[in-house]
Amino acid sequence: SAVNVPRDFEGCSTLRKYFGQLHYLQSRIPMGAEQEAAVPIAWTEIFSGKTVTHEDIKYEQACILYNLGALHSMLGAMDKRVSEECAAGAFTYLRDHFPHSYSVDMSHQILNLNINLMLGQAQECLLEKSMLDNRKSFLVARISAQVVDYYKEACRALENSETASLLGKIQKDWKKLVQMKIYYFAAVAHLHMGKQAEEQQKFGERVIYFQSALDKLNEAIKLAKGQPETVQEALRFTMDVIGGKYNSAKKDNDFIYHEAVPALDTLQSVKGAPLVKALPVNPTDPAVTGPDIFAKLVPMAAHEASSLYSEEKAKLLRDVMAKIEAKNEVLDQFMDSMQLDPETVDNLEMYSHIPPILMEKCAALSVRPDTVKNLVQSMQVLSGVFTDVEASLKEIRDLLEEDEAQERKLQELLGKVPPAQGSPPPPAPGLAEVSKECSKYMEVHEKASFTNTELHKAMNLHIGNLRLLSGPLEQVRAALPSPALTEDDKQVLQNLKRILAKVQEMRDQRMSLEQQLREMIQKDDITTSLVTTDRSEMKKLFEEQLKKYDQIKVYLEQNLAAQENVLKALTDANVKYATVRKALAEVEHKWNTTVQNLVASYEAYEDLMKKSQEGKDFYTDLEGKAAKLLEKARAACQAAEANRQQILEKEMKKQPPPRPTAPKPALQKKPPELEAAGLDAGDLPLGSLVLPDLPEELRSL
Repeated sequence: SAVNVPRDFEGCSTLRKYFGQLHYLQSRIPMGAEQEAAVPIAWTEIFSGKTVTHEDIKYEQACILYNLGALHSMLGAMDKRVSEECAAGAFTYLRDHFPHSYSVDMSHQILNLNINLMLGQAQECLLEKSMLDNRKSFLVARISAQVVDYYKEACRALENSETASLLGKIQKDWKKLVQMKIYYFAAVAHLHMGKQAEEQQKFGERVIYFQSALDKLNEAIKLAKGQPETVQEALRFTMDVIGGKYNSAKKDNDFIYHEAVPALDTLQSVKGAPLVKALPVNPTDPAVTGPDIFAKLVPMAAHEASSLYSEEKAKLLRDVMAKIEAKNEVLDQFMDSMQLDPETVDNLEMYSHIPPILMEKCAALSVRPDTVKNLVQSMQVLSGVFTDVEASLKEIRDLLEEDEAQERKLQELLGKVPPAQGSPPPPAPGLAEVSKECSKYMEVHEKASFTNTELHKAMNLHIGNLRLLSGPLEQVRAALPSPALTEDDKQVLQNLKRILAKVQEMRDQRMSLEQQLREMIQKDDITTSLVTTDRSEMKKLFEEQLKKYDQIKVYLEQNLAAQENVLKALTDANVKYATVRKALAEVEHKWNTTVQNLVASYEAYEDLMKKSQEGKDFYTDLEGKAAKLLEKARAACQAAEANRQQILEKEMKKQPPPRPTAPKPALQKKPPELEAAGLDAGDLPLGSLVLPDLPEELRSL
């Protein structure tokens, strides 16, 4: 029944009963590794699909316990969500009471991963219920923060090199999903912290919490690519909620409250509230395992004593692990706040070579030597066409203005409109059409002029970079910023690296000691001694047996105590490193900016050439239209001038005859200057004629 277990809660009950009976059996019959009655047990490994066989009853117990946790997790995913806590309990008991060398899916890191995944999902269920029940915002934020903590622990287990090699391809998928959940529930936590700030009328804090929630949600959305549509829909809905909250809060604060928005790191961090726990597995509980079917084979006193001793070992391990985890939490938080990565603390290697992306662009330009020349020529042609269009439009405008001035003078002369009050006389029909078209072309030209100016600015921005990329690699390398460190700066860096190495050494030693302690506890079986020990001496025997752990406990205590000194030294070193770090950060920022600008210039080349060609095509077309319009304007202006001449001649005929005393003007005779030029008076503009003895108004004209 346990091998072919049904996938329901009856199946869980069957596995628990079988596990309990195996536990009873192992204390009576020598079925452990290399014992007389050991039989081979074969199970399929979950990740590799390989069949793993051990002649050890504990291996079968471990497999049953693993399947119990797996079945509970499946049932939890389907409906009864409390099953995650049951699953976590099964995996916890397996981690704490069984060797981790049976198969890869029972390694310490994999079990830690499973436990935290189960607890994280159980806490998620509680978070969902708290939100549906409209619990206080601060409580919901703490519950959500604890979900983040559980998934962070799961992520640490996934990032372990051993875990990565065990899981293979699915490690990346799981890690991406867990990281997405970390960002998502961090966003939910900060959303509810923002709600609490709103309730407390702390409007500046509200803005920064909602902004942080929005940033974290954006990170979650990036990591959610490839997830099912239900996940995408949930993320979109959350984005609508958080985005709306942030926009509303920012608008209110900008226009109504005007509160200073604090930096997020100045606010108190949200401490998680663990409201779920791994439900314990008790292999000797008769309510779970049923009656002991091997009760008559071995004295129960020995079995009970062995169980008590196992509990003493588990208690010892729990006490030690509580201290280790507390110190690890402090260490992790400290290192996170320091943001010091031993591998990239100085990053000096980066500056010793040209980055591959720039090398790629330089190589591409090396086979196109005329890049800069083509761009400059294209822009010069564009400028020439632009100038021609502008000159044509200016000439048209000047013609129109001159015609308008002449028309105004004529109207004033004829006394139709007082000079001071007159508005521009209506132009002739042909000129009106020219004026309208000219205005249209001028408007188009002004808009295009702005685009043309921007295009020239863009070219001037990129031309220097393109010349640099086209030149020798030494010049490119010289153009990239690099840090200039003094000997003191280098000493500070070396000291910081040394202390960071000490931190890693402390971590590794701690993990090694923890692993040794676990292995000692797993191998520690005193059942044989218990069978021959009087019941009244059991407590004393336990005390004697537990002394074997004193030495490793001392080593662990020394390791934990050293942490304070190491972190103090790291703090001092970090203080000295601050100025160097700032200088390195500035240089790195300049370096990255320079690289990005050079790459952007390369990528902008084709766009500039395309837009330049479009500009040339546009202005060539406009130039043709402007030239035609100029001819049309000239013709219209000549026609208008001829019309004014006719009007003037009519007016002259209406004037009284000249006084007898005045000499008769010889209008028919050409003035000397006209004769010299071979012209008639009609060839000159009206204002150039010499018309003596005319009324003052006509003479001025």
